[in-house]
Amino acid sequence: MTAALAPATVLNTADWAARQRAHEERVDAWLTPHLARRRRGEKHPVEDFLFTYYSHRPAQLRRWHPGAGVELRGAEPAAFGRDYRATAAGVTLDTEAVRARRADSIRWIRSLLTATAGRQPHFGCFGMHEWAMVYRQTQAEVRHNAWPLRLSPEQTARTVEANRIRCSHFDAYRFFTAPARPLNLLTPTRETQHANEQPGCLHANMDLYKWAYKLSPLVPSELVADCFALAREIRTLDMRASPYDLADLGYPPIEVETFEGRQEYVRAQRSFTERAAPLRARLLAECDRVLSPAARPAYR
Repeated sequence: MTAALAPATVLNTADWAARQRAHEERVDAWLTPHLARRRRGEKHPVEDFLFTYYSHRPAQLRRWHPGAGVELRGAEPAAFGRDYRATAAGVTLDTEAVRARRADSIRWIRSLLTATAGRQPHFGCFGMHEWAMVYRQTQAEVRHNAWPLRLSPEQTARTVEANRIRCSHFDAYRFFTAPARPLNLLTPTRETQHANEQPGCLHANMDLYKWAYKLSPLVPSELVADCFALAREIRTLDMRASPYDLADLGYPPIEVETFEGRQEYVRAQRSFTERAAPLRARLLAECDRVLSPAARPAYR
């Protein structure tokens, strides 16, 4: 059995309560409009995506955790959940118990993050994954059919066919229409995910949010929120470069069917790659903190 991670940081009541409050206020700025739309039965193709595509519920995102190895003075275990244990002065996360349940998952995530970080980023996709998701479909058939396409179905198809599609992300590729899949240079699968993902991919960087919440409560909630914030901005780029016309919602298009639009897209893609790198490194560091050295070599 691996040794328990002893609390390395002690937070007094005022300090951890301030962090908890700051996290809740930050997250509420994202949650409040989403929950209001949900009550009204309204949908938003950009702002609601992270709440519908990913499995982390709004209440889970709002709930604050200090991360592994932190003791909260004056706290009660019942206020933080089953994964916490009492200490002489307060509570701390029972890291050993969580690690025992999730060791395989943590190793899998760590290996994927390591593999992705170690590759050269590719910037030649021009957001064609979103176009491949509507390729050869009518307006009624497309996923976000409440919003019009910027081009006609035939113009959209010609745009897809004129660009090399090199989507390396399985969870994007699996939404391609059947006629679009043979046009992709790769055939990503869940089994080849570790071999394909690269740091220039918008969806790989958006997924840092997924890996962060899957590591919760072992990682601080501030890190989960940082990943959410980046994913939210990436989704905006994703949909601005998509074939949908979302100008009425305040999202002017990036016209990737033009040379100028493709250049604009690549500049934004490079920026997100640079901003994602430290978040990926922080997640890797958190994995290493809770895994024993003997556990790390799995999933090469």
